[in-house]
Amino acid sequence: MTKKSRRKFSAEFKSKVVLEALKDRITIEELARKHELHPTQINTWKREAIANMPSVFSGDKSEGQVDIEQQTEKLYAQIGQLKVENDFLKKKLF
Repeated sequence: MTKKSRRKFSAEFKSKVVLEALKDRITIEELARKHELHPTQINTWKREAIANMPSVFSGDKSEGQVDIEQQTEKLYAQIGQLKVENDFLKKKLF
């Protein structure tokens, strides 16, 4: 008996399915058939999306944005340090 591996869905796919579910143009069952999912899974994603929707519109930054900003600041500091070292070496050379 072979073991079936779990399918992993991207955030883009999940958001696409949830948006279709929120539009209510077709039923959850039809949507599940269309994307080969279980209706419960679509309802779970929909519930999670609705619960997290206020954070999209709040002024708070997500962890990913904060991490990128910290990394950017670190890289700018490194660029500044290298520029100072480069200028110092140019002066020593002449």
